[in-house]
Amino acid sequence: MKAYIFPGQGSQFVGMGKELYETSALAKELFEKANDILGFRITDIMFNGTDEELKQTKVTQPAIFLHSVILAKTLGESLKPDMVAGHSLGEFSALVVNKTLSFEDALVLVSKRAMAMQKACELNPSTMAAILNLDDKVIEAICAEITESGEVVVPANYNSPGQLVISGTITGINIACEKLKAAGAKRALVLPVGGAFHSPLMEPARIELEAAIKATNFSLPICPIYQNVTANAVSDPAEIQKNLIAQLTAPVKWTQTIQQMIADGATSFTELGPGKVLQGLVKKINPAMEAASA
Repeated sequence: MKAYIFPGQGSQFVGMGKELYETSALAKELFEKANDILGFRITDIMFNGTDEELKQTKVTQPAIFLHSVILAKTLGESLKPDMVAGHSLGEFSALVVNKTLSFEDALVLVSKRAMAMQKACELNPSTMAAILNLDDKVIEAICAEITESGEVVVPANYNSPGQLVISGTITGINIACEKLKAAGAKRALVLPVGGAFHSPLMEPARIELEAAIKATNFSLPICPIYQNVTANAVSDPAEIQKNLIAQLTAPVKWTQTIQQMIADGATSFTELGPGKVLQGLVKKINPAMEAASA
């Protein structure tokens, strides 16, 4: 069974999507449609901008979504997914490819999500850190202990065995990094991100996005999506909607998602979008699994 996976924030690079735009009439048409929907020429920043311009959340999230979805659309009939999943933002790309959301509706939601997250970051200065080579249970226990003392620190991304990203207040993350290193983590690395994604600090963004998601049409998908919040196959549009709303403040269960997809019969993983982060994670989760870019 063929599984298609879609990257999230962090995989962007200047020049992304340019070759698609120049070599495919369909891609060019969709990119121009996106410029109209967003109200600015995101293609100029994607193809020829600076790293700084591309790093703005309002640009980064739609840019990664567009690269993933337009690449998928140019594959035409050869794209026959049996199952899909996306890492954080990538869940929106996956929902277009399995036909739950239209291209236009999903782009509007991604743009609103980016703006809402940006606002939440400005309300609560916060950050994230990658913790390497420490048991998940140890990390969870230390996060809970710090949160009980009044700061916010939670597991945010279960990326692969031995790689868990935590999210929280700046003070909380600094305390956690010290405690986790003392507990045996190989590294505890604060990440250059705008805020504490996938944590309770994103609650203002979740509330804002909930209204937009509830007002959007969700159709019956052509194949199940394995969602970040549950790591299980979902085909019911109402349940997909509910999980997508919960996603902003809940952890991304990527390790568990890939394991579940394999248990359900996935034989190959194809990453659609910029970078190769997800296929690297698949290999860490199950070294025997076939994983490649489209």
